[in-house]
Amino acid sequence: MNDSKFKVLLYSDGSHQAFSAAVYTATLLKKIPNMQLTILQVQESDDESQEMSYSWLELRPKYKRYHWGRLAENEYKWFDSWPENPSPEWMSGVLNESESSIESQKQYASILKKTNEIYQKRSANVNEQILYKKTSPNESVSISETVKMITDYANSNPFELIIMGTRGLSTIKGLIYGSLAHTVLDKSKLPVLLIKKLPQDFIDNYLASEEF
Repeated sequence: MNDSKFKVLLYSDGSHQAFSAAVYTATLLKKIPNMQLTILQVQESDDESQEMSYSWLELRPKYKRYHWGRLAENEYKWFDSWPENPSPEWMSGVLNESESSIESQKQYASILKKTNEIYQKRSANVNEQILYKKTSPNESVSISETVKMITDYANSNPFELIIMGTRGLSTIKGLIYGSLAHTVLDKSKLPVLLIKKLPQDFIDNYLASEEF
């Protein structure tokens, strides 16, 4: 049976770069009726008792240290990862730094509200997935490990595109300085769309447009 869905993977980590990517992805949801979106988050977990559903990749020894968990009800929602009252530094990564704090907060709230509405209206075509990395208390997930987890997950599912936020570094600088997005771009077998900080005219048009 031919699946006509355009399957997209959006990586979300709560950063201002990921916020820009989520907003841009909302515009694609509006424009592409057959788009099927999966929002992916990577988390660390040392809880062996946590109930998980395991991927077939878990059976392969080199993948034994991480697994994919099924979301429990109300466990995670993509919009919960964005701060309600972001710091000035976080805000400057999303909006025009010349704006006043009050204007920036109002615009940020409007963007978040509209984006949530778009995702909720297309909820039948939006899935959320957590990729767990088993760690000990003294370990943390490195960029290279996170890249491998993202690309392995993307390659083992029928995705056609990966979307990620980026600080706007060139590809060479991104690879040199260990940018997660640029490393995924370099390692992925799938096309990767990198989203920079959204320009003000994009934000203005986005807020002025109808949801559908």
